[in-house]
Order: sequence, then structure tokens, then C-alpha cells
Amino acid sequence: MAFDIPSFHRQAVETPSHKSIDEMRSLLVDTLEDAGEYPEIDDRGNVVVSRGDTDGRHILLNTHIDTVPPHLPYERRTEPPGPDETVDGSGGDGEGDIVCGRGACDAKGPLAALLDAFLTVTPDDGRVTLAISTDEETTQTGGAHLAETIDADGYIVGEPTGLDVCTAARGQFEGTVTIHGESAHAADPGSGHNAIRAAAPILQAMESYDDKKGPGEHETLGYPILTPSMVEGGEATNQVPAECTITFDRRSVPPETSESFCADLQAHLEQWLPDSMALTVGLIRPDTPFPEAFATDTDTELVRTLQEASGGGVRQFGAATEASYFASNGPTVVFGPGDLSDEIGAVAHSKREYVRLSEVRTAARAVRETVERLV
Repeated sequence: MAFDIPSFHRQAVETPSHKSIDEMRSLLVDTLEDAGEYPEIDDRGNVVVSRGDTDGRHILLNTHIDTVPPHLPYERRTEPPGPDETVDGSGGDGEGDIVCGRGACDAKGPLAALLDAFLTVTPDDGRVTLAISTDEETTQTGGAHLAETIDADGYIVGEPTGLDVCTAARGQFEGTVTIHGESAHAADPGSGHNAIRAAAPILQAMESYDDKKGPGEHETLGYPILTPSMVEGGEATNQVPAECTITFDRRSVPPETSESFCADLQAHLEQWLPDSMALTVGLIRPDTPFPEAFATDTDTELVRTLQEASGGGVRQFGAATEASYFASNGPTVVFGPGDLSDEIGAVAHSKREYVRLSEVRTAARAVRETVERLV
């Protein structure tokens, strides 16, 4: 049975996958089996299937099937949603080029393109693997597991890039700075050590971290970003708080890693802390992976071939991505139809998420041509 991009894409967008990916994974597996391909489900629930000769060059195609909440219904229309619109299904099932709904561009549009390319390419001297992860929007254990268990000579990771070939992305990890003081009665604050009061110089020190200790400007990704995002502390209005926690978001650039950052930030902040207090810096979810920053040489064959096939530009990707897990194994690019944002505002993860079917078809053709040339 011939694979039909609009039909599969519609079914995928209509299938909620923000709470559970089971139904969406079944749709993907059934589609592959209908095409005569028989995928495996690995230990993390990823869908993996290969075609071609194991002795030649190996290209891996990856994207994800989970989405952020809430689910938004499928619509097809001739114009993108406006700035104040929420996709609610009232746009109907027209014949326009625009498909709206949750996951339309992130990442069921890229999924449809990669699936079409996988099913229509015939490797002559190598192998192509479709490896679809299940929890990219949350813990990313699926993508990390794929990178640990499948070796390839090149990786194409499907995300909305507007058909540009993205060769680099900042890393993203979250953590906490916890200030440890000593509680006391608020009527006698001098008998304790107020952790909330100490947060003020620590927040200032966080602002100066990248100037004094950070990795500096990366030639492709620019400067890293450190953003305090929450401050919590205290247990009662009449008590000196013994603890205050600052939650942060870090967007890293090479060569910084999540492990090295925490140690370096703690050493920097401790210089600003009163002698009577202590602090600790740690990652949130330390037992799950975080996407590190990565950068692929723009002159690699994979980059040049995909750029020629797509006609897009070569640039960095604007968000953290599972591509970072593959980048330590070989040349890795992020590529796909749709955009993270447009001239109006946010698209991916937003109430007006959409993709152009023409871009999905172009992405499929570009990936197919690239894989054919490489394997």
C-alpha cells in the first residue's frame, strides 16, 4: 500500500499523545506493517526499523511521537491561525495547505516526512534506520537510549526548522541553588541566618557568572543563557527562613556540560555567600538525561547533501533537542517542516500550532534524496 502523507499526518494529529503515546505508537507500527516493514519496540518503548545492507554506511532518521498538552483538534485551512486564535476544530476539513492541531509541526509533520522517506528510499550500499522516540517532551530517556544502542554514520533528527539544516543547538538543563541558613524567631532575627536575605547577592552573582566563569561565546551558538526562574523559601511568617531555593534554566554552549556547569556555578556563588551559610547546586532530575549543546561541522557530507536537496539555509536550531545525544556518535543535523515561531509569534507548543503540507512533502523528498546519495 502506497504511503499517503496527508492521510497519515491527519491521523497522527487527530491521535492525542500528550498523556499517553500508546495509541500513536500503534498507529505508527500499523502503518509500517501495512507497508511491509516490521518494527521492534525497544526497552524504552521506541519504535525501531531498518532497511538495507548492514555492511555499508548507516543513516538514522529520528523524531518523536509525544506532544505537549493540551491536545488541539485537527483542522485544514488556507491561512495560518491569527495571533489570538486557538485551534478548536471549527476550521473544518478543507483543502488548504495549512494543517493545524497539536503536533502538526512538533513533531508529527517531521514524522510524516521521515516515514515517507524511509518507506520510499532503496539503499544500494548501506542501511537506513527509522528510530522514533517516545518521551522527547519530558524525560528524553528514549532518545538517549537510542543513541546508546544504535551506531550510525549520520543522524537526521526531525524537528520544525522551516526546511533549514540546523547543525547546532544549545543544551538545556534545569537545576537548583539551595541556600542553607539557620531558622530563628522573627522577633530576634539576629539569632538565625536568613536564607532568603542571602538570595539577593546570590541572584546578582548568577548574573555575573558567564562573564567571570562561563565558556564564552560559541562561534555558532553565541553566548550561553542562565535564567533564574523560581525562588522559594520559608515556612512561617514569624520565622527566619533556614532555606531558600532558586530554580534555574541553563542553555549551554560547547564545551560546557551539565556536570561541569553545576560544579563551576557552585564555586562561583560560594564567594558571594556569608560565612555563616552554605549552598548547594544540583540538577533537577539528575537520574534522567539532559540535552547537551552540540555543533556539527557545516562542511560534512551530510550537511552539504541535505542542504542541496532541501534548498534551505544552514543555521543553529532555536531549542534544545534529542539531537545532542546522537551528536557524540557522528554528524547530526536537525531538519524538518514547520517553524518554532513565525512573524506573528509562537507556533510549536502554542495554541495556534500549524504546518504546511507542501513543506512536509518537500522535507520528505529532501531526506529521501539525501539518504539515496549517502547509502
